[in-house]
Amino acid sequence: MIIRKPILTGVRTIALFEAAKGGLVLLAGLGLLSLIHHDVQVIAEKIVRHSHLNPASRYPQIFIDAASRVTDARLWFLAGAAAVYAILRGVEAYGLWFERRWAEWLAMVAGGIYLPVEIYELIHRASVVKAFILTTNIAIVAYMAYVLLHPVNQARELVQDLKSGPHDPATKQSK
Repeated sequence: MIIRKPILTGVRTIALFEAAKGGLVLLAGLGLLSLIHHDVQVIAEKIVRHSHLNPASRYPQIFIDAASRVTDARLWFLAGAAAVYAILRGVEAYGLWFERRWAEWLAMVAGGIYLPVEIYELIHRASVVKAFILTTNIAIVAYMAYVLLHPVNQARELVQDLKSGPHDPATKQSK
């Protein structure tokens, strides 16, 4: 017999999503550390050329100018911020995976904080990617609100899981 646990499955899916976000940001932070003691402007110019962009046009020029102002201290700061963000996402993912109530609140509040900015960005510079990000974030916030408002359903799923015992069918037949 398969016991369906939609709330638990949804929360664990969000936990994996948050862990993946933290992992990506951690990788980006490590990438920033690899730029320390290097001429970031030269690297930016190579990226622009490799992308077949005109270095004199507006956006590539903004990118190159920004790269020219990067210092080792800024790289360390950004890498540190990335590490803190990754740790926060990892703690959140851990808490969600093991169904900690504080993690459910953290997921809802953390997702909700970004909503006004995402809505503003979508209104002023609409794109499919921004719409997808906003939709995903709204879905996560709404789902976490649902989970927080229905703790009885979640507790019922856990009790069913505990009553079912080991997930080995041979063990269940011998009882």
